Amino acid sequence: MSWEQNLIEDEAGVERVVKSARRVAVLGIKTEQQSGQPAYYVPDYLARSGVEVVPVPVYYPDVTHILGKPVFRRLTDVPGDLDLVDVFRRPQDIDGHVDELIAKKPKAVWFQSGIRNDAAAEKLAKAGIQVVQDRCLMVDHRRYGER
Repeated sequence: MSWEQNLIEDEAGVERVVKSARRVAVLGIKTEQQSGQPAYYVPDYLARSGVEVVPVPVYYPDVTHILGKPVFRRLTDVPGDLDLVDVFRRPQDIDGHVDELIAKKPKAVWFQSGIRNDAAAEKLAKAGIQVVQDRCLMVDHRRYGER
């Protein structure tokens, strides 16, 4: 299998990623105080839909829990396997997380709507990680998620 096959751009591939996402780390999650922002309400929706959400905030150093779950400061600090890492970071900030993403080796990484970083996606794909770019996980979960 070539690494390009890990760049998921077709609907069937997106559906597979969504349906296999049982445990999702949210990199760049916001806190309850920012509940009107997608980086909070998308993971809140996922949690209410039965997905295990693991908060990995980039800011908010004093926060210890988000969505009632303990926060982790680095993806590599998250115990166990991850099906998906949902990324809420500006495209130019993703490069600083690529090594950590590769070290954690989730099955897939999801760059939210408006977020594309083709160089980072290529590095992740070459490391055997599936990548979805510029799509809203909440929208696609509503479309493809198990009911």
